[in-house]
Amino acid sequence: MSRVADDALPYDQRPTDDTPVHTADLPPTPIRDRNIPATAWVEAPEELLALGDDLPGAPVAEYKRRIGPWLLWRAGPASKGDARYWAAHEDDLARSYTLRLFPDGSAEGAGPGGTPHDRFRSWKENLRDEA
Repeated sequence: MSRVADDALPYDQRPTDDTPVHTADLPPTPIRDRNIPATAWVEAPEELLALGDDLPGAPVAEYKRRIGPWLLWRAGPASKGDARYWAAHEDDLARSYTLRLFPDGSAEGAGPGGTPHDRFRSWKENLRDEA
Protein backbone atom coordinates (compact mmCIF):
# COMPACT_ATOMS: atom_id res chain seq x y z
CA MET A 1 0.00 0.00 0.00
CA SER A 2 1.28 3.47 -0.83
CA ARG A 3 2.15 6.08 1.77
CA VAL A 4 -0.66 8.34 0.54
CA ALA A 5 -3.24 5.59 1.05
CA ASP A 6 -1.80 4.86 4.50
CA ASP A 7 -2.23 8.52 5.52
CA ALA A 8 -5.75 8.89 4.10
CA LEU A 9 -8.39 9.75 6.68
CA PRO A 10 -12.18 9.96 6.31
CA TYR A 11 -13.11 13.57 5.52
CA ASP A 12 -14.77 14.10 8.89
CA GLN A 13 -11.67 12.89 10.79
CA ARG A 14 -9.12 15.07 8.99
CA PRO A 15 -7.62 17.88 11.04
CA THR A 16 -8.35 21.43 9.94
CA ASP A 17 -5.34 23.23 8.48
CA ASP A 18 -5.86 26.97 8.98
CA THR A 19 -2.53 27.88 7.37
CA PRO A 20 -3.21 30.74 4.91
CA VAL A 21 -3.11 29.50 1.33
CA HIS A 22 -3.24 31.33 -2.01
CA THR A 23 -5.10 30.14 -5.10
CA ALA A 24 -1.93 29.03 -6.87
CA ASP A 25 -1.09 26.78 -3.91
CA LEU A 26 -4.38 24.89 -3.74
CA PRO A 27 -3.51 21.28 -4.63
CA PRO A 28 -4.75 19.77 -7.90
CA THR A 29 -5.76 16.44 -6.36
CA PRO A 30 -7.90 15.55 -3.35
CA ILE A 31 -6.27 16.09 0.03
CA ARG A 32 -6.59 12.98 2.19
CA ASP A 33 -4.74 13.97 5.38
CA ARG A 34 -6.26 17.36 6.30
CA ASN A 35 -9.00 19.83 5.45
CA ILE A 36 -8.38 23.34 4.15
CA PRO A 37 -11.25 25.58 5.26
CA ALA A 38 -12.44 28.45 3.08
CA THR A 39 -11.40 30.79 5.88
CA ALA A 40 -7.75 29.86 5.21
CA TRP A 41 -7.95 30.70 1.50
CA VAL A 42 -6.56 34.23 1.17
CA GLU A 43 -8.57 35.02 -2.00
CA ALA A 44 -11.84 33.40 -0.82
CA PRO A 45 -14.88 35.27 -2.12
CA GLU A 46 -17.64 36.17 0.35
CA GLU A 47 -20.00 33.80 -1.51
CA LEU A 48 -17.79 30.85 -0.58
CA LEU A 49 -17.28 31.99 3.01
CA ALA A 50 -21.08 31.99 3.45
CA LEU A 51 -21.69 28.73 1.53
CA GLY A 52 -22.86 26.70 4.53
CA ASP A 53 -24.50 29.47 6.55
CA ASP A 54 -28.03 28.18 5.90
CA LEU A 55 -27.17 24.48 6.30
CA PRO A 56 -27.55 22.53 9.56
CA GLY A 57 -24.64 23.40 11.85
CA ALA A 58 -23.51 26.20 9.48
CA PRO A 59 -20.48 24.22 8.20
CA VAL A 60 -17.49 26.09 6.83
CA ALA A 61 -16.71 25.07 3.24
CA GLU A 62 -13.63 22.90 2.75
CA TYR A 63 -11.42 22.59 -0.30
CA LYS A 64 -11.76 19.31 -2.19
CA ARG A 65 -9.74 19.47 -5.42
CA ARG A 66 -9.34 21.01 -8.85
CA ILE A 67 -11.36 19.80 -11.80
CA GLY A 68 -9.39 21.25 -14.69
CA PRO A 69 -9.36 25.02 -14.01
CA TRP A 70 -12.22 24.77 -11.47
CA LEU A 71 -11.63 24.95 -7.69
CA LEU A 72 -14.07 22.65 -5.91
CA TRP A 73 -15.27 23.27 -2.32
CA ARG A 74 -17.98 21.65 -0.18
CA ALA A 75 -19.93 22.77 2.88
CA GLY A 76 -21.63 19.88 4.66
CA PRO A 77 -21.31 16.10 4.63
CA ALA A 78 -19.96 14.07 1.71
CA SER A 79 -22.73 11.50 1.84
CA LYS A 80 -26.45 12.08 1.66
CA GLY A 81 -27.33 15.09 3.73
CA ASP A 82 -27.64 18.82 3.57
CA ALA A 83 -24.59 19.99 1.65
CA ARG A 84 -23.58 22.45 -1.02
CA TYR A 85 -20.74 22.33 -3.53
CA TRP A 86 -19.20 25.46 -5.01
CA ALA A 87 -16.80 25.69 -7.93
CA ALA A 88 -15.08 28.74 -9.36
CA HIS A 89 -12.73 29.19 -12.28
CA GLU A 90 -9.18 29.75 -11.02
CA ASP A 91 -8.69 32.73 -13.37
CA ASP A 92 -12.04 34.39 -12.63
CA LEU A 93 -13.53 33.65 -9.21
CA ALA A 94 -16.71 35.49 -10.18
CA ARG A 95 -17.34 32.60 -12.60
CA SER A 96 -18.79 30.33 -9.95
CA TYR A 97 -21.48 27.66 -9.73
CA THR A 98 -23.18 25.86 -6.88
CA LEU A 99 -24.89 22.52 -6.51
CA ARG A 100 -27.17 21.85 -3.55
CA LEU A 101 -27.41 18.30 -2.22
CA PHE A 102 -30.50 17.35 -0.20
CA PRO A 103 -30.93 14.69 2.50
CA ASP A 104 -32.95 12.46 0.14
CA GLY A 105 -29.99 12.27 -2.25
CA SER A 106 -31.42 14.65 -4.83
CA ALA A 107 -29.46 17.64 -6.08
CA GLU A 108 -30.09 20.95 -7.79
CA GLY A 109 -27.79 23.38 -9.52
CA ALA A 110 -26.42 24.65 -12.80
CA GLY A 111 -22.94 24.33 -14.16
CA PRO A 112 -20.93 26.36 -16.66
CA GLY A 113 -22.77 24.80 -19.59
CA GLY A 114 -26.00 26.42 -18.37
CA THR A 115 -27.81 23.10 -18.05
CA PRO A 116 -29.61 22.33 -14.78
CA HIS A 117 -28.21 19.31 -12.94
CA ASP A 118 -29.92 16.95 -10.51
CA ARG A 119 -26.88 14.73 -9.91
CA PHE A 120 -23.47 15.60 -8.50
CA ARG A 121 -21.75 13.42 -11.10
CA SER A 122 -23.26 15.23 -14.09
CA TRP A 123 -22.43 18.61 -12.50
CA LYS A 124 -18.77 17.56 -12.05
CA GLU A 125 -18.67 16.29 -15.64
CA ASN A 126 -19.98 19.67 -16.81
CA LEU A 127 -17.12 21.38 -14.92
CA ARG A 128 -14.61 18.99 -16.46
CA ASP A 129 -15.91 19.64 -19.97
CA GLU A 130 -16.10 23.46 -19.69
CA ALA A 131 -12.75 25.15 -19.25
